[in-house]
Amino acid sequence: MHFGSGPETDMATSTDQASQAYSLRQIVKRFPGVVANDHVDFDVRNGEIHALLGENGAGKSTLMQILYGQYGRDSGDILVDGKPCRIDSTRDAIRLGIGMIHQEFMLVRRFSVVENVVMGIDDGSPFIDLRKAAERLRELSRLHGLSVNPDDIVEQLPIGVQQRVEILKLLYRNARLLILDEPTAVLTPQETVGLFKVLRHLAGLGHSIVIVTHKLHEIMEISDRVTIMRDGRVVGSVETKKSDKDELARLMVGREVNLRAVKSEREPGKPILAVENLHANDARGMKALNGVNLTVCEGEILGIAGVDGNGQSELAGAIMNLVSTTGGKVVFEGRDVTKSSPAAHHELGLSYVPADRRHLGALTDLPVHRNAILGGHGQFANRWGMLNERRIGAFADLLIERFGIRPKTRDYLAGKLSGGNLQKLILGREVMRDPRAIVVEQPTRGLDVGAIEVIWREIIAQRDAGKAILLISAELEEIFNLSDRIAVIYEGHIMGIVDTVQTSMNEVGLMMAGERRHAGGETSCAA
Repeated sequence: MHFGSGPETDMATSTDQASQAYSLRQIVKRFPGVVANDHVDFDVRNGEIHALLGENGAGKSTLMQILYGQYGRDSGDILVDGKPCRIDSTRDAIRLGIGMIHQEFMLVRRFSVVENVVMGIDDGSPFIDLRKAAERLRELSRLHGLSVNPDDIVEQLPIGVQQRVEILKLLYRNARLLILDEPTAVLTPQETVGLFKVLRHLAGLGHSIVIVTHKLHEIMEISDRVTIMRDGRVVGSVETKKSDKDELARLMVGREVNLRAVKSEREPGKPILAVENLHANDARGMKALNGVNLTVCEGEILGIAGVDGNGQSELAGAIMNLVSTTGGKVVFEGRDVTKSSPAAHHELGLSYVPADRRHLGALTDLPVHRNAILGGHGQFANRWGMLNERRIGAFADLLIERFGIRPKTRDYLAGKLSGGNLQKLILGREVMRDPRAIVVEQPTRGLDVGAIEVIWREIIAQRDAGKAILLISAELEEIFNLSDRIAVIYEGHIMGIVDTVQTSMNEVGLMMAGERRHAGGETSCAA
């Protein structure tokens, strides 16, 4: 099977074809205006963990959705154990032993584990014996070290255990190939270790596993091989142990990429943004913030680490008065702004880059140049209140050029931008207002290494320019690369605040799981 050029080609073609349990050959998939998969070859062998890597829009998710029967292909072949197969639906894929776990779990939260596992199974019987199914689940759980109780209600389970339920769903259906899309996005480091242990165990039993991810350090740790896609094509397939993160990043984006954030040492300045004994509820009316105390200094990045759903979004929303507080206050440069409007925050110099780019951070049915002035359009109006289109166009062109937004046209609809380019537009818009402080929430979620490099560089540049940055991220590598101090949030409580250089991922991971630690970095601002 052909995988580009170089030594890997010889290695791949000389492999025993019988070991290639699932193969995709010359797959072509077109959407209006784009070729998502351009004559792609891919295979995964029995008993291997194969990582699929690529920038956003490279075609990797489309390829896996074709294999799982969610998309049809325009041309090309799918082979199972060397035999051509027709996969027109997910039912066909499951029948052939193919299962997929999506980044957002496909579970009914109010159902039990066993009810979720058997849901959708058609065995020809009008009745489902839940007791018998639960017994089989217990056996599968014991056999594979998954530690799941079939009778537990899903919404009461930690995220890591919910992921085990998804794995059990596939094993219950006798899946031989497991496709996992960004499997560690919502896990603590300890949960990631547990997941990798399970995946290695399954591979050892002969299961084939594909991981779609952008986390290079995890690829190096867990995978046997890596296939890299760019612009809808395979540009390389290498044995992981014969490669490194720098080479994989270069293959992915077609140039050298700096994977390490470079920060100068600097003394933090005066306090800029603080929350004092802050309380808030989530959208369901449940307690989300429980007396949070934080201070962000001039010229520092304070990172907020935690598993999704522990109050991070409510913290950002409460600071910007998008979420109503039930106690405490938000202080910006000595002024109580708890009840100030988001527009007033902007006027004062407090900017926000939300996690939800498409629904909160942008108006996707408007072009780039209109999104470039969102929240600050008053600066572009003349004395009669009419917008100055020339000034708006010049500002948008400057933003596009400075932040490398593609395509380089101000009239392009924001909703058609890739995730990385939309994020660069939103961050660039806020940065170019020259704020005193920026709340940045999940700045690189779902982005490729090329876009991450741009975002990281700009966040550090703002810190070095004396801005106070509150960075909320579920990516621990990002937190450790960018932050001067780290505060860990769990169930709305701050478990501890530590100096980045004096802590470890393991210590932060324990706090993320609810273990309160000695805090050594509560205060660092100049008097």
